[in-house]
Amino acid sequence: MAQFRNFKMVDYVVYGRGSFNQLDEILAPQRKGDAPMIFLVDHFFEGKELPNRIPLRGKDKILFADVTFEPKTKQVDALAQQLKDEFGTVSGIIGIGGGSAMDLAKAVSLMMTNPGSSADYQGWDLVKLPGVYKAGIPTLSGTGAEVSRTTVLTGPTRKLGMNSDFTPFDQIVLDPELTKNAPVNQRFYTGMDCYIHCIESLQGTYLNEFSKSYGEKALQLCQHIFLEKDVWDDDCDNKLMMASYAGGMSIAYSQVGVAHAVSYGLSYLLGTKHGIGNCIVMNHLHEYYPEGVDEFKRMVDKNKIEIPVGICKGLTEDQFEAMMNVSLGMKPLWENALGKDWEKIMTRDKLRALYEKL
Repeated sequence: MAQFRNFKMVDYVVYGRGSFNQLDEILAPQRKGDAPMIFLVDHFFEGKELPNRIPLRGKDKILFADVTFEPKTKQVDALAQQLKDEFGTVSGIIGIGGGSAMDLAKAVSLMMTNPGSSADYQGWDLVKLPGVYKAGIPTLSGTGAEVSRTTVLTGPTRKLGMNSDFTPFDQIVLDPELTKNAPVNQRFYTGMDCYIHCIESLQGTYLNEFSKSYGEKALQLCQHIFLEKDVWDDDCDNKLMMASYAGGMSIAYSQVGVAHAVSYGLSYLLGTKHGIGNCIVMNHLHEYYPEGVDEFKRMVDKNKIEIPVGICKGLTEDQFEAMMNVSLGMKPLWENALGKDWEKIMTRDKLRALYEKL
């Protein structure tokens, strides 16, 4: 008998330009006595206008999160401990930024209530207790972190998410105005994360009508934005935010594939950011996604983006082994991409050759 996924979605969604201005009234019912709301804001916004618009009350606090590298378990643990030491408890954690800031917020929320280290919960359905209230407010579009049931963390031994029904946000605020001044390269790499989600989901063995409906819509939006539009405008910001949401929903009910599985190894060993890592890998996946890779290359050319090459030059045997171990640990991704017999197809030698090309 088929095993149907019974998956948890985000409880509340508000979408629209200017919807960030409703944050105060959205958070009001979630406040517990004088326990503060903690706003984890991407350090990109330090000294900029956005933090001045955050509706602080009482002991509320803005913490600028350094997301130069993707979130690490020790960073999550330190933040949660800092908040427990300072306040005892908090009313909620609000993540404002790209995928890393949102993942950090989800993880810190969970570690306010679950014992031990976040590294103990890297895997599937290991989290035992709901976290404190958490809201996600993307300022970059593409990762789908706003809707996913994971928070991807680099731990002492692996890069793997805290995948659980307790992980999704209680509330998301999708305000395309917040993505307006994103750096061009960053916006492209994050947008490509969404595009690659769609290609991997739509060609995966886990595909069904649910993930297909969302994936096809997200793909259409990405094609429109990155191939048909000549000038980036508000319409692009609006559409990419919805593509990110739909792309995230598509993989919520299926899975990603080869590009993600390989790029996890890169970010574990080299600290390569997720979006750019996916692009570096996608460039070399013609064997697995021929049409998608051709189209991806057209998007890269049209948007005049340079994809780094040669990042694995000069790595040691041990370093290649470490990357391969992380990558091959992503079993559901490989199975979605290549089927049940994936281990016969993606041998260590084949994966090693692929890493050498990057």
